Amino acid sequence: MDSTQTRYYPTILGAAHLIILYIFIQTIVDFPLAIWDYYYGTEYLSHPIKKIALSLGSILFILYFAYRKAQTKLINLFPIKRFNPLILIPVLTFLAAAHVFLGEINQKIDKVFPPPPWFWELFEKIFENDYGVIGAFLKVAVVAPIVEELIFRGVIMHGFMRNYPKIIAIVVSALFFALFHLNPWQFSATFLLGLLLGWLMVITRNIFVCIIGHSINNLLVLLSIEYWEEITQFSFFLLEKEVQLKISYLIAGISLVFIGLMATFAYKPTKQVTT
Repeated sequence: MDSTQTRYYPTILGAAHLIILYIFIQTIVDFPLAIWDYYYGTEYLSHPIKKIALSLGSILFILYFAYRKAQTKLINLFPIKRFNPLILIPVLTFLAAAHVFLGEINQKIDKVFPPPPWFWELFEKIFENDYGVIGAFLKVAVVAPIVEELIFRGVIMHGFMRNYPKIIAIVVSALFFALFHLNPWQFSATFLLGLLLGWLMVITRNIFVCIIGHSINNLLVLLSIEYWEEITQFSFFLLEKEVQLKISYLIAGISLVFIGLMATFAYKPTKQVTT
């Protein structure tokens, strides 16, 4: 590779530095809150509104830092090209199908490497706030997708797609995305989600598609946690596990084909007729 080739921010090393910096800043915010809650019996760390307000500064700092390093326009860093909104339908069906076979993979991982009790407590605490499901929805399906997509499919993919082949940009950004969550028991799920969202950015060049896709995924997770008993009563989940997996693989494969087709036949600007 030509050493004199222009490198755009961020490179793989620059992305790793940005993620570590973000985690470090978030820790600086969270640790004092955890200590305060412990000694004074407050719930600043788990309260969605207060936590969002306190974390906003660190998020804005990271985005501003990346923007200055990238030395480009915001529209280039966070592209919003026109796209076919129907592409969100196969995105939804793919994610719904993926949750079925990923659940099977996660069960096998849990048998080999059982998650500790605190891991399950984290999921339970999602709903432990003054706003219940609404507060959980705000944190998981709104704020998290916006923040994470601006960083991973916005800033990081901006540099990766200019420095490396698209497949490397997608895979490495997905790997960073999975590692960022610091959750080995859901690595396969976050890695697959990262692959899908990276691909969506490449084929649509629209940050909103990635944010909505991420939000759909997190909402499905949220609903499965809150209403799992009701969900398992659907006829699909009464089928044999092998049949469920075959159907989910088939739906996921068909969904990917439709995502590709809809991106290929995306809306194009209407040509103006001159007289």
